[in-house]
This record gives sequence, C-alpha cells and structure tokens, in this order.
Amino acid sequence: MTGLAARLPDFPWDQLVPAKATASAHPGGLVDLSIGTPVDPVPAVVRDALTAGSNAPGYPLTAGNPRLRAAITAWFAARCGAGLPGLGVLPTIGSKELVGWLPTLLGIGPGDTVVIPEVGYPTYEVGVTLAGARAVRSDSLTALGPERVRLIWINSPSNPTGRVLPAAHLRKVVDWARERGAIVASDECYLPLGWEAEPVSVLSPEVRGDSYAGVLAVHSLSKRSNLAGYRGGFLGGDPEIVSEVLAVRKHAGMIVPEPVQDAMTAALGDETHVAEQRARYAARRERLRAALTRAGFRIEHSEAGLYLWSTRDEDCWDTVGWLAERGILVAPGAFYGPAAAKHVRVALTASDERVGEAVSRLT
Repeated sequence: MTGLAARLPDFPWDQLVPAKATASAHPGGLVDLSIGTPVDPVPAVVRDALTAGSNAPGYPLTAGNPRLRAAITAWFAARCGAGLPGLGVLPTIGSKELVGWLPTLLGIGPGDTVVIPEVGYPTYEVGVTLAGARAVRSDSLTALGPERVRLIWINSPSNPTGRVLPAAHLRKVVDWARERGAIVASDECYLPLGWEAEPVSVLSPEVRGDSYAGVLAVHSLSKRSNLAGYRGGFLGGDPEIVSEVLAVRKHAGMIVPEPVQDAMTAALGDETHVAEQRARYAARRERLRAALTRAGFRIEHSEAGLYLWSTRDEDCWDTVGWLAERGILVAPGAFYGPAAAKHVRVALTASDERVGEAVSRLT
C-alpha cells in the first residue's frame, strides 16, 4: 500500500485472530467478550419506526429531518442538561465515523496538534492520522506547555477503562481550551451506563457554563438501544462548529438514511427499552466481575460503561492467551495505548447464557 492506507496502523482486531481460533476450539464454544457488539434484540418501537419509514425514495437531509432534529435536541436537554437555546445538532453515521473524520471536517491538518486520551479508543489517533495532524496522548493539559492545540478529545465514561471524569475536571479542560481557541470534543457514547458514578456531559451547565462555545458532545445509539447495525449517532454543541461540520458533510455525502433517521427518532423518544437494557447489563456485570475477581483479576475503574478493565499484572497478550485457552476472548489493553499494556477489556455484551458459560469456566 502506498496511499493513505499505508499511513494507518494495522487494524487492531485482526491481531486477535489467533486467540479467537484458540478460544473457538474450546469444547463449550467461544465466549466473545472482545469487541463489545450488542447481542440483544432491537427494541420493537425502533423496528416499527424503521418499517414505517421504509418507503423513502427521495434523498434524506444531511442535517436530519425535522422530527429527528427535534428528538435529538429534546434528548440533549433532558439527559445532558443542554437546555440553553441555540444548541447545534446533527445526526451521524454512527459515532465511529465522526470520530474518524472530525479532525478533517474541522480543517485540521499538517502542523496541527490534537490531544487524545492516554488510554483510549484507537479511532481517535486514526482520525488524527487521516487528517495528517499530530496526536499527543495526554490526560494532563499542563504537560503540554505552550504547544498550540486545535482539538482535545475527552472520553467519559471511558472506553476501555470505564473511568468517569468529574464535572470539575471537565470544566477545567473546557476553560483551558477556550483560553487557547481549541475545540473540546467529548465522546459520551456510554453516558447512559453509569454504575458506580454518575457521568456528566460536557454540555451540562456546570461544565460549559452559560455558552456552548467551543464544545461538542458525540453520542451513539449503538449501546443504549442495540442499534450498532443501524449506524445511528449524533452530535451536539457549538452551533457555529456544527454548521461548519454540516457544510462539509453535505459535499461529502455523509448522510444518515431516512428510515434510520425515523428509527433514531423513535429510540430517542423511548426510555423504557433503555431501562430494560441497563438491567440486563447490570446483571451480567455483577456476575462477570465476581467471577473475574475470584479468578485472580483486579478490576480497575469500570465505574460506568460496558466493560470491566481487568489486570493480572502481566503482559496483556499473556492474559488474552490464558483466557483464550478457556474459550473466552477479550480485548488486549495494547489496543488502547502503551500505558494499557497490562490490562484487558472484558465486554458485558454477551447473552446471559454465554456470560454464564464464562463464569463457569473462570470459576
């Protein structure tokens, strides 16, 4: 490869193929706790909306149809404290697409610096690479010195660690960025899944103050509503920045299909299925956490989200291998940054039957 693909790292999940083969050979079959893909049914209210909207012969609106825009705005107000008028909103083709392309959409390029979490989702760095900019892994902005920063990614609750950043910390990041003309993009896809801490949105008044200036919040319906297959995400925040992103997306054809927009509207308007899914994850989390602890693992952070950040104080690939021999596949911490080399990420997204099988094997 000699083009853009040559600048990118190997796709991380390809490195798990040998471990997956080992785990799949277990007599009881594979228990996949690696990628974290939802396995529970899509809510009926969402499927009904998708079917009802399926007769959509025309082009959809990149900005989202009026019903979806109203639903996103109402959800941000109710769930994130974004009741201040003037919020910019935009549907996206899942959240990974936006994370991967946001630096480019913002005009960030060679010579620019983007700060990403020290331990975080690999696509943050991929997006910076696609833009030709420079990524700096840091959880401490004071360590950056006088360096000019264009964009700061924060992620709370964190993927992979499940760590929740308090409002005071988030406010310091926003204040620091505003003083320097940087944008804060907050990946909040796991916001509805707080367990031992209550996650706070960057759009909350205690974080953004009396303005949305310079802040963006990125959300997804993949985990909240089991819509990973629908690719339904959305963005909210500074209306000027959102308008700029929208203008580029119109030219690039980054459009959410009309039936999916209708399905997203239904999902955002219904909290019953969210509560039911939370209860499923809570039960699985309790069982897996207890089994991992009994098996000698230490669980760190994991206050929120869909993962248990686990360690046996050894190289993560050794842990991956140990679990694979027992038919359990997990994600190595090395996927998420050098500082995570002794951890593994254990997902809660498996059926009750498969979780029970994992618990049995660990016990």
